[in-house]
This record gives sequence, C-alpha cells and structure tokens, in this order.
Amino acid sequence: MALKIRLQRYGKKGVPFYHLVVTDSRNARNGRFIEKVGFYNPMPELSIVELNTERIVHWYKTGARPSDCVANLLRLKKVDVASLAKG
Repeated sequence: MALKIRLQRYGKKGVPFYHLVVTDSRNARNGRFIEKVGFYNPMPELSIVELNTERIVHWYKTGARPSDCVANLLRLKKVDVASLAKG
C-alpha cells in the first residue's frame, strides 16, 4: 500500500480550507483517509498551518511520503521530516 500525506479540501467555493491527511495514494482526494495530521487555512492575511509533527514523522517512518504541496508546507514550518525520522 503506497501511503501519501496530502491535502483534503473543505470549505465552500472561493473559501478553501484543507486537512492534512494520511491516505492510500489510490483513494480519491476527498475520499477515505487513515489519520488527520494537521490543517491549512490559506485565507487569512497570514495563512494558518497547524501540524502534528510527531504523527507526521511516525507515518514517514512507516513509508508515507508527502505530496509536493505538503512538502512545501513542511518546508514553510521548517520541519525536516527525513532527518527527524532518522533520529
């Protein structure tokens, strides 16, 4: 099973809100997920990103890989998952 950490879109048209979820890569974007590990709200002046880094590292060790957008959010929050997973 190929696991991904990716964004799941919520909110109405023009007002997006995203949950960061761990899911099988074959599931639909807003389909079934295994665990919710954070959220991202891009709408305020300064976008809000809340991450559960402990659980993200756990899933990274298990084999889950972040999508490009999630990798950018992790970089924005200065979380280096690969180095945390080694230590």
